[in-house]
Amino acid sequence: MKKRIIILSSILFLLGCQNGKDQHDASGVFEAEEVIVSSEVGGKILKFQPDEGAELAAGDSAVIIDATNIRLQKEQVEASIGALSDKTTDVGPQVELLKNQLSVQETQMVTLEKERQRFDKLVKADAATTKQLDDIVAQIDQLKKQMDVTRQQIKVQQNLTGTQNRGILSEKDPLDKRVAQLDDQLQRSVVLNPVNGTILTKYAEAGEVTSPGKALYKIADLDMLRLRAYLTGDQVATVKLGQAVKVAVDDGKGGFRNYEGKISWISDKAEFTPKTIQTKEERANLVYAVKIDVKNDGYLKIGMYGEVKF
Repeated sequence: MKKRIIILSSILFLLGCQNGKDQHDASGVFEAEEVIVSSEVGGKILKFQPDEGAELAAGDSAVIIDATNIRLQKEQVEASIGALSDKTTDVGPQVELLKNQLSVQETQMVTLEKERQRFDKLVKADAATTKQLDDIVAQIDQLKKQMDVTRQQIKVQQNLTGTQNRGILSEKDPLDKRVAQLDDQLQRSVVLNPVNGTILTKYAEAGEVTSPGKALYKIADLDMLRLRAYLTGDQVATVKLGQAVKVAVDDGKGGFRNYEGKISWISDKAEFTPKTIQTKEERANLVYAVKIDVKNDGYLKIGMYGEVKF
């Protein structure tokens, strides 16, 4: 049916040209830059605000998807982060015990040094034997070794506990990244409209379950439509980007509604004439596609025919 309408429109246009009335340089169809907005997360659609024909601004909240599962995952990861501190070991009590032990040894060392000095004097005065002095010196040597061991134990305990704690806390960075990912998914559960425009088609409704990549709606800016027309090789040599042209659209009363247009794009490659808008004899001709921006006053519609006069 649609094909018959297009062919009939083309025939009427050609007949008009043959009669010498309302002749134009080219004809084409109005189109718009359509954007299909898709879901980035899966889940049940809780709210689908826009209806077909409604206008939305860029950044408006259009669709809200249930993100309960994502929120629970985030809480679980945050709980795992909080549990990391419980897994770490406090080295303080063990080190403090070893330091107390070292302090006692240091006190014993002071006492033995005094005894060594006293026996050293006694030996020189022949009031004590050399063996007694040697025994005290041996005790001092033994105590020094014990003190070295205690100091080493403190270092080992600090290093061992620090290594264990670093291994546990190293899990925090990946978990933080996971929280950031889930936060991003939570934000994407609210679908923000990407461009100013009018809702053309809805592909889903509130209460339905959507999935990532599934189309939700189609939107286009109808304030400025583009007329795609085709020019012959001779015609394309006479036009340039930014050139102002006249566009005429059937007003439904046997006349035309006129608009100002501007050429915004010219194809750099020739193509065969689209068979839906030309006669069979002219299909072999090569033409160049052009796009003409036309400000919409509300009467222009996507798919509507327009005539161009340079």
